[in-house]
Amino acid sequence: MYPELFRIGNFPINTYGVFLALAFLCALLITVRLAARDGLPREKIYDLSLWMLLASLIGSKILMFFVEPEYQENPLQLLSLDFLRSGGVFYGGLLGAILAGYFLMRHYSLPWWKTADACAPGIALGNFFGRQGCFAAGCCWGTSTSLPWGVKFTELGHQITGVPPDVHLHPTQLYESLSMLIVFLFLLWLHKHRRFSGQVILLYALIYSVIRFMIEFVRDNKRSELMGLTSLTGLSTSQLISILIGITALVLLVIRWRKSSTIAKTGGRVASTATHA
Repeated sequence: MYPELFRIGNFPINTYGVFLALAFLCALLITVRLAARDGLPREKIYDLSLWMLLASLIGSKILMFFVEPEYQENPLQLLSLDFLRSGGVFYGGLLGAILAGYFLMRHYSLPWWKTADACAPGIALGNFFGRQGCFAAGCCWGTSTSLPWGVKFTELGHQITGVPPDVHLHPTQLYESLSMLIVFLFLLWLHKHRRFSGQVILLYALIYSVIRFMIEFVRDNKRSELMGLTSLTGLSTSQLISILIGITALVLLVIRWRKSSTIAKTGGRVASTATHA
């Protein structure tokens, strides 16, 4: 609940921006370390990560344009400082990074699933820091609550993001932040013990989509319409995207698990035959 850390002249250094930079830096370092442990070349992973970072920023802004009516009604807002300083929409950033990552991994001749697994824990840690930034700025706030951990935001936060002041709200930012810290630790463990390539990134996608879907029920500043589906279903834009990503991740997880099990059984039979021979 400290939107600004300090000012350099008239230019504010926003807490959100600092946390966002910290999120990207930590995600990069974790990804490179895990990738190197898997035998992937550090230089290519650094290049890949930086391009995916750029793609995530662009993707988050593109989706923000489609789900925020103020930018559709006044496209010149896209050139405003507020738009450039905003974090955008996380799912747009995630999809942008995935799309860029697919083509870049082919370009760098990197194995898709193994590289994606190295990225997953860093993304979760980035979620943790990013939502801390949201909480400091006062964006992505929750609905009103009488629960003892309800939080009130400052007048400065209201001026910057429009968060209701003097009302106790669900700290939805902290719900997601702390959840993703736990997910990060779990994914770090899983990366060492995974049974097949793709298990880590697919479980991240599945777990995050479930967490985000649930948090949206107590989140207040939901995005606007998405092709009329929001009004039709009564679900938020992020919940609709969560369903799509969650189902896709679950299907791919089952396919990858079955494929790895088949390979393991085949390998076991071959080894047994060779032993008897």
